[in-house]
Amino acid sequence: MMAFESHPHLRGSSISSSLPTIPGGKPAYSFHVSADGQMQPVPFPSDALVGAGIPRHARQLHTLAHGEVVCAVTISGSTQHVYTGGKGCVKVWDVGQPGAKTPVAQLDCLNRDNYIRSCKLLPDGRSLIVGGEASTLSIWDLAAPTPRIKAELTSSAPACYALAVSPDAKVCFSCCSDGNIVVWDLQNQTMVRQFQGHTDGASCIDISDYGTRLWTGGLDNTVRCWDLREGRQLQQHDFSSQIFSLGHCPNQDWLAVGMESSNVEILHVRKPEKYQLHLHESCVLSLKFASCGRWFVSTGKDNLLNAWRTPYGASIFQSKESSSVLSCDISGNNKYIVTGSGDKKATVYEVVY
Repeated sequence: MMAFESHPHLRGSSISSSLPTIPGGKPAYSFHVSADGQMQPVPFPSDALVGAGIPRHARQLHTLAHGEVVCAVTISGSTQHVYTGGKGCVKVWDVGQPGAKTPVAQLDCLNRDNYIRSCKLLPDGRSLIVGGEASTLSIWDLAAPTPRIKAELTSSAPACYALAVSPDAKVCFSCCSDGNIVVWDLQNQTMVRQFQGHTDGASCIDISDYGTRLWTGGLDNTVRCWDLREGRQLQQHDFSSQIFSLGHCPNQDWLAVGMESSNVEILHVRKPEKYQLHLHESCVLSLKFASCGRWFVSTGKDNLLNAWRTPYGASIFQSKESSSVLSCDISGNNKYIVTGSGDKKATVYEVVY
């Protein structure tokens, strides 16, 4: 078992020399940006790292040797199973027991040379939707004696970069490489509408406000908010960098955005206020909020898994992996984190409180 240092401080990096220091002589890594663009280092509150429901660190529990780069991961609601998406297939792992891990099933989804980019469980855990470097999404029946494809959804775009499922499981959203967001009716397996606005690939997605709003990030340097009832764009936020990942806090008006530039930005979605976090040293490839909303994790091309306090970004813990960390998920009970790695494996961590 490996334990990771709690509350790390910014290591020497290209930006640290130019950043102001906070009392104690450590370089600041979290900044508040006001409506007029003023940037100030954030003085963290005394309960930043010790409040109820705030992790202390994460302990590595399992290594899942997928055998190809793991671009997508998800963990079941029961925390019994982990799904890892790599080249051409999703592998299913039983992580409920200790000991060495081998896959309990393999779902052959795409051509052997095409990567899975996203896989999402329906809320009941009985179906898995898989998308990637193909125009077709596949829906898998996990309740069958052997998992099988029960439906396929085909769009005109050559690839799907990210997926989301509505809380009522009636609708699925796919972020396409052509910038469109396709809305699918899962009961009838039909395309309901497309949200058009991104001028380059749509890379990431999350749902907020009880399933009424959609947030998408793009390679066109924008984050957009869509009203699902009216079918129109509500907001657009422009950045100086491509957007690779995002997540909406489940119970507060904050949106966390992971950038190609290595920054994480936390935007308030109802007023012009944000935090900017500088701990990653390369692209921020994935991001996920804990269901309690009090913390979130981001992963990067710098091999790091960072856990942050909502919204001001105090660093809760940090884990350094052996290669780029491409994907992550947090279990619904906030007890486990799963990461997918360029090192052809996934890692399951236990969150220690």
